[in-house]
Amino acid sequence: MSTTLPEKPESPESPGNPAKSLDVSGYSITRPAWVATDSKRAYDLLSTVSNIALWSPNAIRAQYEDGSGPWAGAWFTGRNRREGTEWDSRSQVQKAERGAEFTYTVLGSVPVPIVRWRWTFTPYGQGTRLAHTWQLLEADPVLGTTYAELDALRDQTAASMEDTLVALAGWIADNPAA
Repeated sequence: MSTTLPEKPESPESPGNPAKSLDVSGYSITRPAWVATDSKRAYDLLSTVSNIALWSPNAIRAQYEDGSGPWAGAWFTGRNRREGTEWDSRSQVQKAERGAEFTYTVLGSVPVPIVRWRWTFTPYGQGTRLAHTWQLLEADPVLGTTYAELDALRDQTAASMEDTLVALAGWIADNPAA
């Protein structure tokens, strides 16, 4: 399960990219949550990318490639869905600091990172404060070719992030030793 890339990659600025003129610099959202576990366990749960389908309404599955794991430079593939559409993705871990931060970028239809996902973990009381961030890095037709489409994507992503955080917190409460 891997992303099929074009034989001759086009840059995001090339004429074949109808989204090239969109400024995506303002497309970033962060959602916080508190979970009833320590920051290292929260990190371990989320950096094990195969777990994400347990909580996310949009993730079907994810897995590290070739025995990789949660370390900077590792690649993983995923299968996602939104509004009846499914697609494969390929991502690379950018930062993996156990108990502090797990960040990865997702490749787009051109082989450059188009989205950054970031989890941060801060001890707080008897648990951990999570901050989950989504940020557009490049315009790409797979995300939308108009600001209205990007706005809709941002709003859908925010709702999905909130659902994921609620499900994760509930799962942790129901599985204190897992």
